[in-house]
Amino acid sequence: MAQPTLQAPRGTRDFYPDDLRLRAWLFAHFREVARRFGFEEVDAPIVEHAELFTRKAGEEIVEQLYHFTMHDRHLALRPEMTPSIARMVMARAGSLRLPLRWFAITQNWRYERTTRGRRREHYQWNMDVWGEPGVAAEAELLAAVFALLERLGLGGGQVRVQLNSRALLEETLRAGVLRERPAAFEPLCVIIDKLAKVGADVVVDLLCEPAGPVALARSEARDVVGLLALASLDDAAAAAPAGSRAIGELRRLFELLGAYGVADRVDFDASVVRGLAYYTGIVFEAFDADRKLRSLCGGGRYDRLLEALGGPAIPAVGFGFGDVVVAELLADQGRLPALPRGVDDVVCALGEAQRPAAIRLAERLRGEGRAVELVLGESRPKRVLEDADRAGAGRAWFLGPAEAERGVARVRELATGQEREEPLIR
Repeated sequence: MAQPTLQAPRGTRDFYPDDLRLRAWLFAHFREVARRFGFEEVDAPIVEHAELFTRKAGEEIVEQLYHFTMHDRHLALRPEMTPSIARMVMARAGSLRLPLRWFAITQNWRYERTTRGRRREHYQWNMDVWGEPGVAAEAELLAAVFALLERLGLGGGQVRVQLNSRALLEETLRAGVLRERPAAFEPLCVIIDKLAKVGADVVVDLLCEPAGPVALARSEARDVVGLLALASLDDAAAAAPAGSRAIGELRRLFELLGAYGVADRVDFDASVVRGLAYYTGIVFEAFDADRKLRSLCGGGRYDRLLEALGGPAIPAVGFGFGDVVVAELLADQGRLPALPRGVDDVVCALGEAQRPAAIRLAERLRGEGRAVELVLGESRPKRVLEDADRAGAGRAWFLGPAEAERGVARVRELATGQEREEPLIR
């Protein structure tokens, strides 16, 4: 008989107490930044109907779904939160007061190759604005990203945002190589998003496949890849059609980011397109300055997603910020915090006869709002003090026969080593 597999599935994580303290610390920063920016928290099921995530065949995320059929229903574990948020907005579109400012902290699942900073399950902080068509929404979201980085000790130039516009690329290509085939734009974006992974030559080959969704001539494919190498917004403006609306939006966005004081940490990068087909406008990704890790976060505008799901036209923009990569960066920078357990007091009965009095003391302290660990078995005072110090406790309380007889407990202040007696009843 085969032995049961007792390890967690590859690419997933067990969270031991110290791991969970770190996760709670990070999530608290997510929530505090969202609160300061006036966003409300939402959540959705981790299991959804698979068709919610299979909008466009060929997207990498479709191939990475954890999915199954049960009772004739095709279901999937959530690979990202945005479609679920869209479903929630669509369900109450007639009664919601726009613009919405929502955030969520979700566990997501994708069956992908595991590397440093990439797991098959991860948590993600999402912030989304629904109902605002202007780039003021993008500026607010990017300011929130930088506010989080500052709180984590990753301010200054340690993280940079690379920014582009799908609308700019769409304008340029539909005025050129896609003039006769505008429907090829979305699959083209899925292909060119692979540029950093597979290189320019492979992207050109994929764009030229005769039976593929784009099927460009090789010279046209090289022109497309050349657009992705444009070094500045001025260069992109020169290549764009006259009067480009997307160029105007990008210039306005940089102006607003200047008002937030973060424009110097944002770069125009024509190669950023994002791999999901639903993006329609500004897109962005954040990387550590040395580019040693994959992106910390990414997002953009997806004005047509609700329509694609059968709902009304509501403009939207948002981002997802993962927990795995930022933890790697904090570790590299030596900025992971030391997080003790948070115990305030440890109470120890030195004999079984004193245990009822120790229980009453622990309950009294807990009633005062203190975090109290009651020593459950027999333990030497030296071990109790060591464990209390390791737990970050401020005080250790001991009840022996002599103390119980006098109705007191012996208290050790762990920071100073000073001892005193305190009455058991107040």
